[in-house]
Amino acid sequence: MLRRVRQSLRQVLFLMARRPDLLCGAIVLGVLLVLAVKFTCSRAKNVVAAARPPVRFFSPDAPVVDLYLGQLDQVERLRSVAEVSFIFFYAPWCAHSMAARQEVQQVAKKLAKQVQFVAVNCWWSQGKCRRQNRFYHYPVIHLFYRRFGPIEYRGPFLAPYIESFVLRVITPLTYLPSRGHVEEFLSYHEPRVVGFFQFNSSPQPPGYITFLSSALQVLKRDFRGVVRFGVVTNKQVAGAISLTEDETVFLHRRFNSSLIFPRNDLNFTSEAICRWVFENRETVLQWLQPPGTKSRLLEEELTKGPALLLFVPHDPLGSQPSPALQQVADIAVRYHSCDNSHHSSWDKSFSFHSLCCQSVVLPQSSTSVCEVCLSLSWPSFATSPLHCLFPPSIQGGDIFQTYLRRCCLHQLPSPVSINSATAMGCSNFLDSYSPFSQYSACCRKVEPQLNESQAKEESEMQSVPPSLIPPFSVPQPEGDGITGLRCQTNRTLRFYVLDVALNWPLAVRLGASGNRSASLEQEDDRGGDGSFAAIVNLKDEVHYVLQHTPAATLTESLEAFIRNFSAPYSLLQRHLVGEEDRKGAEEEASRSDEHTQSPPRFLITELTTSSFLPSVMDLQKDVLLFYYTQWCGFCSVLNHIIIQLARLLQGNGTITVARVNVARNDLPWEFMVDHVPSILFFPRYRKHLSVKFPDNLPITLPNLLRFILQHSGSLHHVHKPSVETEGPGHSPFLGSEFLTLQREVQALHHARERLSQQLAQLWRDNRRLKFEARALETENAELQRERRSLEEQHREKSRQLSEAVRRLQELADASENLLNENTLLRVLLRALTDRTEAREQAEVERKETEQKRSHLAS
Repeated sequence: MLRRVRQSLRQVLFLMARRPDLLCGAIVLGVLLVLAVKFTCSRAKNVVAAARPPVRFFSPDAPVVDLYLGQLDQVERLRSVAEVSFIFFYAPWCAHSMAARQEVQQVAKKLAKQVQFVAVNCWWSQGKCRRQNRFYHYPVIHLFYRRFGPIEYRGPFLAPYIESFVLRVITPLTYLPSRGHVEEFLSYHEPRVVGFFQFNSSPQPPGYITFLSSALQVLKRDFRGVVRFGVVTNKQVAGAISLTEDETVFLHRRFNSSLIFPRNDLNFTSEAICRWVFENRETVLQWLQPPGTKSRLLEEELTKGPALLLFVPHDPLGSQPSPALQQVADIAVRYHSCDNSHHSSWDKSFSFHSLCCQSVVLPQSSTSVCEVCLSLSWPSFATSPLHCLFPPSIQGGDIFQTYLRRCCLHQLPSPVSINSATAMGCSNFLDSYSPFSQYSACCRKVEPQLNESQAKEESEMQSVPPSLIPPFSVPQPEGDGITGLRCQTNRTLRFYVLDVALNWPLAVRLGASGNRSASLEQEDDRGGDGSFAAIVNLKDEVHYVLQHTPAATLTESLEAFIRNFSAPYSLLQRHLVGEEDRKGAEEEASRSDEHTQSPPRFLITELTTSSFLPSVMDLQKDVLLFYYTQWCGFCSVLNHIIIQLARLLQGNGTITVARVNVARNDLPWEFMVDHVPSILFFPRYRKHLSVKFPDNLPITLPNLLRFILQHSGSLHHVHKPSVETEGPGHSPFLGSEFLTLQREVQALHHARERLSQQLAQLWRDNRRLKFEARALETENAELQRERRSLEEQHREKSRQLSEAVRRLQELADASENLLNENTLLRVLLRALTDRTEAREQAEVERKETEQKRSHLAS
């Protein structure tokens, strides 16, 4: 191969040596080619315009240091001299950054004296911020407390929420100077952590700095600051919660024993304290804040079990929670407060007990309420803090239930032998030998309280064999029906709270009124505050909406709502959510003219959740219903066939072609289908004999027409007695009379619906007029205040004008006097000038005379 290359080069060189002109031409051609490539590349570089230099993002009057060139070095310098720093990373083109800019400016104007606000353009390609940081979204807010940080803010970009988070960072600890402050601090439903530190030895003990860092560490995981940290410096005040040792961290819990941070087992670091708090805290009410983007936050919470979603108004800057939130928190606390009369784990005097109890969730088929307790009998228990920790092998749910089945579930008496309201069986077991600890399990079956009639039925049931008795009994609520309900039912609810102002679209999707202002007006009329509640059971694919009653308060309505859901045979009705009926006026007109059999205005009737049953169950019409979704490709292919069918049947007033979007409209279970597209036919007069289009037939126009003609209802189907109704007591006359009565009843139903709609419209008009009159009265009062203000301003201006005129007159008089005096002075000055000149002239003449005399004398 190399030989061939060498031979080729020799031949080329030999030819160039023999023909020098060929060599010169090749050189010139190569130079031209290089110049052409260079010129083309140079032009290509000039096609891309240089990026425009960035400009200020914040207004000059805002107390925000705007580093629009991405100077990250200046951020470090400003942060090093400030107690608390607020860093706002933005992109100038980002719409979210532009929206958050106004909110940040409002917060900066309020807290500029306490916080250093800095904004950094992290999109400028030549800036240091872009080179060192890789943000996947904008804007990003970081807060620094001295050298601790960054604490990223993950909440909504609204001024009240941002300001609340900044205030949490400024004061992460709450000082508790007295026992009253400690009791008030621990009285809220949120988790509370108290640290006891004595400041006698040093200004800031090392443990205090770690405790402060742990409070800031918690804010990284929870931007709302639900877990609050308090600090006690007085030993007598610390004795209210049985704290005796210095540098002790106390976690307050309502339903189980409160805990003390185990410094002997865990490192005393901020990360360890934060992790310990989140692992052992009790949460009865959890805040949810969907980010508004693609997220599985809501799904992850709803898959844990039935959830009570409460949409309440919330003010992040309020010193006290809203009344609605206080009522919800009280209900949640009472719901989780199980009856621990045998082994109580909480004492109002903040003293510890020697029992640690934990409830066990049993299978749904059981009505047993079981509780496992750890009995401690340490000799030094009175002086040592209680460490209520179950072994890992016991905390597992399967092992827990295994112990319960082995020790005490078999000891429960059968329901037949129960004479009292409850039956209890207890047993003791040992997980491992210990001379100071022992486990005990107590289970009880809750039976209903029977009245006289039920007691008679119960006595009759005594003769029934035990195998025929149901394995469960209906629990009867005790007291108010909410306290301890969590441990009396297997349909346990999780309580979630959402800000109604931020999550109103989700509330609308669950069944709230679509118009927020209209909903607030209705709540004001009922005396409410605009809250909304719904129970979502993702496993059963159902949800229920709380229906407020005018005479009931929010607490009463919620308690009844929870009790009805927790009952084994719930009275709650599944709530169906559908699209807003955009053709309401046309359908209302068609319903009003149904008795005249007028032809429909539209080829295909679009049904929603509200209009489904009235249209499909109309006895006077055959209804062909087409089930579809917007994402189904096969449904789109069949649209032209359905349209052709509707055109063919347009002149027939007894057949309606309708369709329903099952992805956006919830339907009763009995009307749902297992796949789309599906076609159902509801014949008139025989709605109970609805027929589904066969799956093995292709959906074509001839097949659909043959299907309709085969199953359509007519009068001869009604007058002709069927096999089931044939007999001596049936006749065609009775059938026709029955049809006439059905038509009259249906006409009365339609008249009642129209009357109720008219009354509702009149009520809405009356409400609207009342609000307009109230608005006009407010405007009139405002105009009256403005008129009085203008009159006062007019009088003040008149007085000021009179004063100015008087002063001008005084100035004019003074000016005239000055002119007269000036004239007199001029006359006197002139006279003095003339006299002086005369004296000077006489003096000159005298001197000249003396000179002449002396000259003559000489």
